[in-house]
Amino acid sequence: MTYTYRVGDELPPLEIPLTRTLIVAGAIASRDYQDVHHDADLAREKGSPDIFMNILTTNGLVGRYITDHFGPNAVLRKVAIRLGVPNYPGDIMRLTGRVTELTGEEPVRATITVTGDNGIGRHVTGTVIVTLPAPSDERPGA
Repeated sequence: MTYTYRVGDELPPLEIPLTRTLIVAGAIASRDYQDVHHDADLAREKGSPDIFMNILTTNGLVGRYITDHFGPNAVLRKVAIRLGVPNYPGDIMRLTGRVTELTGEEPVRATITVTGDNGIGRHVTGTVIVTLPAPSDERPGA
């Protein structure tokens, strides 16, 4: 059976534990040395209860969510996100997505709306445009 994606399809959720290591490593990997992403004492001095994730790490995790679902042959064409509440260590971010548009025939481009929530609210809202691989014999995530 060949699976075809349809507008309205929901991606399975992805829960990401927000560890201190993930937050600091993401900041370092993206060369974001702002103290609020690695130094809890300085983050508190600036009014934050703890360090928090930077936007580039969130952007990468949104991209990972899409490619984990659609597979390694999916190509991210555009990732546009907006941040809401911070991601603090010790919480969990739950990403969800839905196919909102499909265009073209081969290759198909899909537009996916993505949200990410944590224990204090909505952390990220975004839209991802991805070129999908040719349909396969199994539905990803099934």
